Formats: sequence, structure tokens, C-alpha cells
Amino acid sequence: MSSLGVRVFYEALRSIDSSTFTGVYQALGTPLLHNPFLIKMVNASTVPVTVSVDGVVDHDICPAVSFFLYDETSNSSREGGLTVAKGTQFWVKGAAGVGSVYLVVQYAGG
Repeated sequence: MSSLGVRVFYEALRSIDSSTFTGVYQALGTPLLHNPFLIKMVNASTVPVTVSVDGVVDHDICPAVSFFLYDETSNSSREGGLTVAKGTQFWVKGAAGVGSVYLVVQYAGG
């Protein structure tokens, strides 16, 4: 345990097979159970995916065979700084491809 009494925990890995893509948004696993400080999306598929947090508006893109990392607290000067809201649902869309898209979530706890 760190000197601050805060530890890193992982939520269960979320994934979706790109062969199920139809060009409309699909939920990437379940909504977030905690307020994460780090989110990593890995697109291990052959197609680019568009990402949304409301299933309607395009918020980001993750090219084929790549990843993005949101380090929400990297510039925070205090414990429990900026985070993504608990309950946020990530959505992805794209053309049908081969391979899966994954969402890795880390959160802090005592």
C-alpha cells in the first residue's frame, strides 16, 4: 500500500468483437462502476472505430491496430482530482472487421 493509503484497482476488461459492427453505435461492455483515473482503449481490430460517451455524438477515433490512453489525473495536484464520471458508458461504431476492441479502466481506492 502506498504511503497515502491509496491503491490502484482494475475494473473487469470490457470488449467487443469488431465482426459485430454495423456502422451504428454499440455499447462497449457495461457502464463504469467507479470514477477512473486512467482509461485505455485498445483497438486490436482491422478497422478504425469512432468512440462516443453518449451513443450519439462522435467524441474520438481510435485507428485500427492502435490504442489511446486517457490519463485523467496526470496533472492533478491532489488525490481524487479530475475523473470520468461513474456510470459513463463507452460506445463504439465502425464497419465490420476482424479482431476486438478493449477498454481497460483503473481507479483508486483505499
